[in-house]
Amino acid sequence: MTRQPQPPASEARPHQSLITDQFGPQAAAYVASAVHASGADLGQIAALAARHRPARALDLGCGGGHVSFALAAAAGQVVAYDLSADMLAAVLAEGGRRGLGNITAQQGSVDQLPFADASFDLVASRFSAHHWHDLDRALAEARRVLAPGGIAIFADVTSRGGPLVDTFLQALELLRDPSHVRNRSAEEWQAALARAGFRPEAPSFARLRLDHPSWLARMNVPPVMAAAITALQQAAPAEVARHLEIETGGHFTLDTLVVVARPG
Repeated sequence: MTRQPQPPASEARPHQSLITDQFGPQAAAYVASAVHASGADLGQIAALAARHRPARALDLGCGGGHVSFALAAAAGQVVAYDLSADMLAAVLAEGGRRGLGNITAQQGSVDQLPFADASFDLVASRFSAHHWHDLDRALAEARRVLAPGGIAIFADVTSRGGPLVDTFLQALELLRDPSHVRNRSAEEWQAALARAGFRPEAPSFARLRLDHPSWLARMNVPPVMAAAITALQQAAPAEVARHLEIETGGHFTLDTLVVVARPG
């Protein structure tokens, strides 16, 4: 078999470039996404903000801005923070349409926040951490900018069901999105938060059904990758198909988690 030549390492894109290339062109799709615009986890974040009434709140990896919109009703100021300038522009435009004048935007990486120590009363992140290249460093930064007495909440897809399910889940995610890093388990989350100086509470879990066509369309998945995802779903062992609830047409169901944490 003739092996295809590989591009020189100097031509390979860094992970941050993969993220911005993947998500920038799809910014409007994420603002409009029904999956991202609703859910019990988003309600938890809004309820937490309503109880604490933070003067300043930070939405880490804001994506389509749904956490920022949820926080805006209770916070004095919300900073929407993301690697993608296109995402931030879409969030500000939608915030303007909603009359949310207390949302500002800041571009940057989660593992090097351009904010002073203890400058936020609430830090939230939802459906972003599975793209974080260095979870420990990002959580340490989140802890650094959180004020004493502040509160943090992290929501993401999680890995449950054992190693076999985990392998299939990560493979499906990576085929859809080459910027994917990892859907981490509850145990990984608890340990990482503790290392960063947080006191995490016990996580809560939910299930999230994904509509296959819209899940692919949000990332503008190339046909060859979409075909590989379908083939992998069809080849899934019974245990995987049962846990992920893989349906005819490719719809399937993920596990999600929410962890609330306070400064340690």
